[in-house]
Amino acid sequence: MMKKIKDIDLKKDVDLSKVNEKAKGFWQEFKDFAIKGNAVDLAIGVVIGSAFTSIVNSIVQDIITPLIGAITGGFNYSEWFLSLDGTHYNSLAEAQAAGAAILTYGNFITAVINFIIVALVIFIVFKKLLTHKKKEEEVTPEPTEKECPYCKSTININATRCPHCTSELN
Repeated sequence: MMKKIKDIDLKKDVDLSKVNEKAKGFWQEFKDFAIKGNAVDLAIGVVIGSAFTSIVNSIVQDIITPLIGAITGGFNYSEWFLSLDGTHYNSLAEAQAAGAAILTYGNFITAVINFIIVALVIFIVFKKLLTHKKKEEEVTPEPTEKECPYCKSTININATRCPHCTSELN
């Protein structure tokens, strides 16, 4: 017959020391995970990434967009929009003030430019990092062995006599 919850004697039926050990083990595993380099590196990457995004947005909005506008004769594509209600508005601000449903495809163009700039910067940074890593990997260690010219056995680089055929080496 099943015991009712109120009839269970916790001290007798449940070993609290084992429960406590399991809880401590769980929390230790969690702390190891949270403090491990991967989790911390990820958190740092997210913070730096968000700061980097604001820098890229500023570059696009404050430098590149005006340059493109100057090159194209004053086009400001961030003001480009399409009114979905069929009414013609002279500016984006006018359409927004009227509460019209609008597609601001100029903002999409800005987002695409942001993406291209971020991708370019990341490509340049990683290319530089990977080139540096490849140079480190290309360093070959000094040889520690050589081949005996007489018996073709592998011997120590500093050997003056072959231990296999006893030939004198130069």
